[in-house]
Amino acid sequence: MAVLEIRDIKKSFGNTEVLKGISFSVEKGEVVAIIGSSGSGKTTLLRCLNFLERPDNGSFLFNGEEIFAADKKYSDDEIRQKRLHFGLVFQSFNLFPQYNVLKNVMLSPTLLKLGTQQEIEDNAHRLIKRVGLTEKINNYPCELSGGQQQRVAIARALALEPDILCFDEPTSALDPELTGEVLKVIKSLKSGDSTMIVVTHEMDFAKNVADKVIFMADGVIEEMGTPEDVFNNPKSEKTRSFLNKSLEVI
Repeated sequence: MAVLEIRDIKKSFGNTEVLKGISFSVEKGEVVAIIGSSGSGKTTLLRCLNFLERPDNGSFLFNGEEIFAADKKYSDDEIRQKRLHFGLVFQSFNLFPQYNVLKNVMLSPTLLKLGTQQEIEDNAHRLIKRVGLTEKINNYPCELSGGQQQRVAIARALALEPDILCFDEPTSALDPELTGEVLKVIKSLKSGDSTMIVVTHEMDFAKNVADKVIFMADGVIEEMGTPEDVFNNPKSEKTRSFLNKSLEVI
């Protein structure tokens, strides 16, 4: 059974239809890479999955149970609980500048009372070590490089123990030399227990790390399949055109 099923998600802003009926599923432990040109709807889709935007149509199922349907109303408390299934790493880090690395990672679990203070702190230390930043644990965001800030953001997302970790262009705000350190951390998360949806413009990452690749264009899924299928044998002319512009060789 799929851990997540997305069924016919549509979303418009005014007269602009951004998502025109998105459907796909994600298996437990799977890494799904979503690629496509700017304006194709990738970020809006992630924001809908994380309940930061409300879809106009469609539904989500988690482990076979409906957790969202566009024709139903939910209280703020219900939305907060549903959002805990998902972690989101933004492209612009969004760390709290007034808190050091440790406090940034501990803040959300503390507010949500996801354990004792000692348990939350111990887990934060473990996660900060996991992303390779133990020596920066008392530093503030302004004292970190962009790559280090993004690694803190990943640790912060993991601290909520989400079922599905979502990344929205996690390297787009980074200089090329810092991109590798962030991608290395994301690759290290790939295991039987880590389910990830990654919106990315890093074609090598999508080709070599993802289990499934989704190519979005003009608010629809233009092509979906294994990296081998999408990169080496694209069926859609739009996919071929996009890859020709993104890769020297497809």
